[in-house]
Amino acid sequence: MPTETVCPNCGGSGWKIIERADLSGAERCDCVFGERARRLEENAAIPPLYRNASFDNFALPRDNPIASRDLANVLLTVKAFSREFPTGKHLGLLLVGEPGTGKTHLAVAALRILIGRGFEGLFFDYQNLLDRIRAGYNQASGSADREAYRFALDTEVLLLDDLGAHRVTDWVEDTVTSIITYRCNNKKPLIATTNLPDPDAGSVMIDRSTALGKPDYKTSLADRIGSRARSRLFEMCKVVRMPLVEDYRLRRSI
Repeated sequence: MPTETVCPNCGGSGWKIIERADLSGAERCDCVFGERARRLEENAAIPPLYRNASFDNFALPRDNPIASRDLANVLLTVKAFSREFPTGKHLGLLLVGEPGTGKTHLAVAALRILIGRGFEGLFFDYQNLLDRIRAGYNQASGSADREAYRFALDTEVLLLDDLGAHRVTDWVEDTVTSIITYRCNNKKPLIATTNLPDPDAGSVMIDRSTALGKPDYKTSLADRIGSRARSRLFEMCKVVRMPLVEDYRLRRSI
């Protein structure tokens, strides 16, 4: 059986003796903070697929210099957000782009950096969160489902993946607006990703390649989450447009 490693600095007590100016004292050992970060990451509900996501293992395209350059710039922007948090200009981060461009990897990498610095974080898939909140109204539901809405409001750093991936109803719009507005008003950080285009993020909103040759107006982020939620989201977040590149899931597997 493997034996538990005991910290050589504190002998497992969590405290280490220090000597300063002929005086002895005790202070918290660094291993305590490492243990806290480990527990925070275990409780963050990060999916197994992204549990090891980091900036170091974010794969850039090898055969497309332009895409590699553009993605490298995005990587630097997300790194800067993580480095400056929470004193930067924005308390939130919104990654906008097509499916498979690496948004979730970068979002989780940023969240893990913040968790490593001692911030409490929680990952929620957008559709799963809404399903759990709706299920929570059922008295037979589990406590986690009943508390999902409160978790989304109060957790220190919330990551919402695939924002807007749900059919539009008044209930969905009201629920999303209340979460984003509460977090914005109370200066609670939010990291989000979305596949939905937005003109202010530099997205092309008209598809002219339709079979009939008529312009097809794409469903926007505001169409899915409502204009109020979208407005507050852009108010609190650093908005990053992902470049058009080959599917990140395929790129990572090579």
